[in-house]
Amino acid sequence: MDMGGDTREYRRRRRPPGAHLLLLGVLMMNGLLQTGRLSAEGDGGFRWAPPVFALLMAAALVRIGLEQYRAYTRVTTAGITKQGPLRTRTWSWSEVYDIRVEPVPRGSGRMAPQWLTYLYDFQGRRFLLPHLDDWQLDDPYAEVAELSLAAAPQRSLAWERRPDVEERILRGATRRKAWLWGSYGAVAMMVVMIVVSLGLVLAERPDHPFLLMVGVPVASGVVLGAVLQWYWSTGVAQGPN
Repeated sequence: MDMGGDTREYRRRRRPPGAHLLLLGVLMMNGLLQTGRLSAEGDGGFRWAPPVFALLMAAALVRIGLEQYRAYTRVTTAGITKQGPLRTRTWSWSEVYDIRVEPVPRGSGRMAPQWLTYLYDFQGRRFLLPHLDDWQLDDPYAEVAELSLAAAPQRSLAWERRPDVEERILRGATRRKAWLWGSYGAVAMMVVMIVVSLGLVLAERPDHPFLLMVGVPVASGVVLGAVLQWYWSTGVAQGPN
């Protein structure tokens, strides 16, 4: 691609898989039914739960719709513009440290893109570039390689690695991986707490659904994420691959 006067824009070309939307709908309906059950069994203590959950569900659906129909990535001779669900951000080429296609974390399944494209600035921060992924493009890696090659004359700096920026990028990756595993731990603890809650009900002992279903999993996830971030950051264990 010749960057001289050329503009390339990446928008949604393919719809999300129907199975993805079906699974999302099932999860949301189940969550709404569970919060309704807590409200009915909690003698008024959880009457706030269904409307709050419904509001969160509506907000999630609106965000998904905006990401699908409003978000885009535009590449020009001046730089890169990212239009997110709500806000727009533009980087000149001199502000762009690198553009990288990266695999998504393991366990995401085939109902989500497997390769996403991120822009890195010179502070080591990364920003997702919408629709530059393997759902919307046949070969996002080749597309980004072509963009980087064509943009080289527009930059005052070559596409070269800088140790200080790479160190900041690695620290960010370590932090994200730690909190991802923290979220996994929270989900696992929630499953454990469901079993505990059922055991308490069967034993006719006092049950505390909010503490067991929300408090304990969230606290466990925060503690696990903080410990893993500290552990990996010290260099005792190998950080993210």
